[in-house]
Amino acid sequence: MSESFTISLPLPGGLLSPNYKPGSYGSRMAQALATKKYRKRAQEAVNEVRLENFPWEKCSVKASFFHSTKRRRDPDNATGSLKAAYDGLVDAGLVSDDDWEHMEREKPTFSFDLKFPRVEITVERIR
Repeated sequence: MSESFTISLPLPGGLLSPNYKPGSYGSRMAQALATKKYRKRAQEAVNEVRLENFPWEKCSVKASFFHSTKRRRDPDNATGSLKAAYDGLVDAGLVSDDDWEHMEREKPTFSFDLKFPRVEITVERIR
């Protein structure tokens, strides 16, 4: 029997993109605040699932992005923009770390949803 769940988060904003380069103290502070908020949001989403058997030794995560526009997306940047979300999974106590030994990341998928843009992160326990 596999244990898995899916959380839904807003699409990560531009401040969370690996390509974002803060040019001033104010923009660095804005980036830090955005990271902190997104991380907390992911932690709260995991806590709402109310898992009983954790921490897990290892898990796999798959991100499914739903954008409101149809255009090509960079999977590496998409994965990088979720760093704060993966840290939130750790903060929730799901796994001990988000390194490759504890959290395997699958290639993200991209879809179109005009009315409800979001990212869904499916987490599955690996035994």
